[in-house]
Order: sequence, then C-alpha cells, then structure tokens
Amino acid sequence: MTEPSPEIEDDTGAYQSGLPGFLGTLDVWISKVEAVMLALGVLAMAVNTCANVVARFVFSEGLFFSGEINRILIILVTFAGIGYAARHGRHIRMSALYDAFPTQVRKVLMIVIALFTSAVMFFLCYYAYEYIQTLYSRGRILPALGFEIWWIYIWAPVGFAITGIQYLLTAIKNFTTRDVYLSTGVIDGYADTESEV
Repeated sequence: MTEPSPEIEDDTGAYQSGLPGFLGTLDVWISKVEAVMLALGVLAMAVNTCANVVARFVFSEGLFFSGEINRILIILVTFAGIGYAARHGRHIRMSALYDAFPTQVRKVLMIVIALFTSAVMFFLCYYAYEYIQTLYSRGRILPALGFEIWWIYIWAPVGFAITGIQYLLTAIKNFTTRDVYLSTGVIDGYADTESEV
C-alpha cells in the first residue's frame, strides 16, 4: 500500500501582501519587480548558455561575450533572489530554541530578528554602494562587452535594499497582527507532512 504524498502549497500565483494601504502596495510592487528580475535573469542565462553551446558545435568557436553575460546574470539572480526568499519565508532559520518558546515570546523574537536583519541588509547596501563608487572611480571595463565593470554590481545594493525593506515590512506585520509572521504573507509554523494510516 502506498502512502499519499503530502499536499504542497502552490505559491506560484500572484503575490498578495498581508499589509494594509501604501505598505501593501509597495510590497506587491517590489514583488513584481523581483519576479521579473528573476524570471528574465534565469531565462537569459539559459538562452545565453544554449547559444554558446550551439556556437561551439556549429562554428567550432563559442561566443566571446557569453561568460561575461552569465556573470552579470548570476549576480542579478543572486541579489534578486535574496529578496524573494525573504518575501516567501524561505530563508534559512535555526529555530531549535525559537520553537521551544511560547507564541508571545516568538513574536517578540521575530520582530527583533526582522529589525536586526533589516538593519544588516541596509548596512550591506551602503557598503555595496561604496564598493560601486570605488569601481566607478577606477574606470575599469569588461574586456568582451566593453562597458564599465561597476554596472554589473549595481544589483548588489538593489538586492540588499529590497531585502532590507522586506524584513522591515515583516517587523511591521508582526507589530500589527496577533499571529507570528515569517514574512508579510507567511505565518510561522510547520506544515503537517505526516499522513494517517
């Protein structure tokens, strides 16, 4: 006798923020920007890599700019992905002690964790911006594509800022609701994956 597989929640539909008013609108707008960045980045990487493979086999020489384009796209997908993970409550959590506390203590801890993480993200955003200014002042260019190298790192402060905003919104959500939220739309808890015989 086979056991039925656990139900997995489908989160591929349109994102709906759990925040009211302007904050909810901002949250939804940022989620759309993230989704477009991730989708276009992954698709462009796939097309670029396939085109390079075909060029190697057909013309015996790959595309000279393919490596640089993939480097740019990996940076884009990485820094857009951190905001996406925070928005959907998919970030790594070490929660052995956290789970042992009652709900009210977990709520306070989640607010503190979200505010601290938001501050760290904005701190990293500032230093990523400083790094880009340093690269800009040096005037280095990409050898194959020929444009200034600082352009490819522009996604780092953008990603850190979006993630910082998302954690700040998570703290606000926890301030304004009774339940404990991992993000603005994900309630804290574990899905029951055990099936009854």
